[in-house]
Amino acid sequence: MQCWLGLHQSHSKRHLKKRYQKPNYKNVTYIGIDEIYCGSKSGFMTVVIDMKTSAVIYTEKGKKAASLDGFWERKNRCKQPIVAVATDMGPAYISSVKKHAPQASLVIDRFHVVKRFNERLSQFRRKIQNEMESKDDAQFLKNTRWLLLRNPENLSEKGADKLKQALEANQPLATVYYFKEKLRQLWTQPTKELGEAWLDDWVEQAQDSEITLLQSFAKILIKHKQGILAYYDEKMTSGKVEGVNNRTKTLSKIAYGYRDWEFFELKIKASHEAKYSLTG
Repeated sequence: MQCWLGLHQSHSKRHLKKRYQKPNYKNVTYIGIDEIYCGSKSGFMTVVIDMKTSAVIYTEKGKKAASLDGFWERKNRCKQPIVAVATDMGPAYISSVKKHAPQASLVIDRFHVVKRFNERLSQFRRKIQNEMESKDDAQFLKNTRWLLLRNPENLSEKGADKLKQALEANQPLATVYYFKEKLRQLWTQPTKELGEAWLDDWVEQAQDSEITLLQSFAKILIKHKQGILAYYDEKMTSGKVEGVNNRTKTLSKIAYGYRDWEFFELKIKASHEAKYSLTG
């Protein structure tokens, strides 16, 4: 049985290499860059997505700027340059884009901005929870952790009532939650000018809040203001990248971790419906 599985994987790998190993970067102009966690043994993988086709066009171990060198080496041979890049606020990918594609519009992805704020919100909730004298009150607040992170329009009536009760009992938490919801609306403004005004107002209110979490996050938004507002120019998000992330996790679970890293990369590239134009 093990021998048969090995032959089957070998045949499958040859087929995947023929079809997916060398995607043509000629018409690739809009990309998304993200890191994917592939388990404790494999660590992180850097992926590049063609945002027009949802195709995974490049993968490499690690999440450093150097992890993208192989992509830029091939892409910069093409006549058509990269027009826009969606990525997170990490300095590694940003520095790589600025070095190899300085002409590209750099879009700081809204998903990552909200995700980072939600992480701070969870930390703030835990701090309040740990300082509570009543174990019952602490447990009640702990049970609201997912309610705080979900969009209010997606809450059940029972969940909304529970969240309201928790916020009424904790004014500082209610304030941070208000800023979370205000931040989400940043990307729904009719124009870039109104988006900028919304962002500036968020930052000003956060700086005046006397809550350290909000003041420190305001500095992050100021630092990445240009990239955040670039969303209004390109309308790019990492939704497609997150889809790849979910598919990768599923592949890892099915295979209990791939020993053959190259085969694993090929399986990821084959896990979408878009078709490649092949070279070579």
